Amino acid sequence: MIIGAMQPTPLPQPVSGPPFSGAVRLADWGVIRAQGADAAMFLHGQLTQDVLHLDRAQARLAGYCSVKGRLLASFVLWRSAEDEFMLACSADLLAASLKRLSMFVLRAKCKLSDASHEVSLYGVVGAAAAAWLDEAAPRTAWAVDAAGPAQVIRLPDAMDLPRHLVAQPSSLPPPPGPELSTADWQWLEVRSAVTRIVAATADQFVPQMVNLELVGGVDFQKGCYPGQEVVARSQYRGTLKRRAMLFDCDALPSPGQEIFHSQDPGQPAGMVANAAPNPGGGFSALVQVKLAAVAQGSLHLGSADGPLLRPLALPYAIPADSP
Repeated sequence: MIIGAMQPTPLPQPVSGPPFSGAVRLADWGVIRAQGADAAMFLHGQLTQDVLHLDRAQARLAGYCSVKGRLLASFVLWRSAEDEFMLACSADLLAASLKRLSMFVLRAKCKLSDASHEVSLYGVVGAAAAAWLDEAAPRTAWAVDAAGPAQVIRLPDAMDLPRHLVAQPSSLPPPPGPELSTADWQWLEVRSAVTRIVAATADQFVPQMVNLELVGGVDFQKGCYPGQEVVARSQYRGTLKRRAMLFDCDALPSPGQEIFHSQDPGQPAGMVANAAPNPGGGFSALVQVKLAAVAQGSLHLGSADGPLLRPLALPYAIPADSP
């Protein structure tokens, strides 16, 4: 991983007691349903992922790009029935994503709708998840299994803890076990270093700028989709100069907030993608940053003399041949 002179700092210890065990309703997520004989083909032509070969045992992370290759939204995508798919995304982007996708359906046999009132999403983590899911717990990231009428998607781990996204009919009671706080789930989401595009960061990042291809969010072997040429060019021509990295900070970063380098105060060095309170104190953020800016000096929130950003290790490696 390219960090240069900025070395990761030790992680503050979480608060005492059994950490991160329970379930939380993901009120900041929403669900789009794509239904019909042409649903797979339609989504395959719109997203950064192979949808045609997606079976019911697997979910996928996918980006939805503008023609300029910038991410308008990110989805957790899974097949809920033979001709039906669910796309979970940030709730503040659902209406805009649904409207834009619907513009391109044309004559395809695919109906798009907001399923957020019919499908409830929960984040489940820790011992509570293991006890409730038992044998239904998927063993690998992006695998899907069933727990009664609920569909359970294994998300990438965070802090060595298995995380699961549970999609179930809204008429059902929440998963059993202790209630997890929204802040703790969002901190684990940040520490997984899997970027979730929100309204404040829509149309800001090419997928590789936030490591989407490193966490399985881009299929470079599939056919065309909006922005595909830009995404491919960034991958193969060595033009990528930004990546997402993890930081701790004493002030709360906000998605879309700019960061600045101590030696170049006149222009932003990056942008906050996701952030959450750190249970050990302070805050953590996943930040898109210029690679040149991490080699020396320091990074700050909001201005060159703003709160210091302290680098943390990513849970995966950035390729050594990144430009």
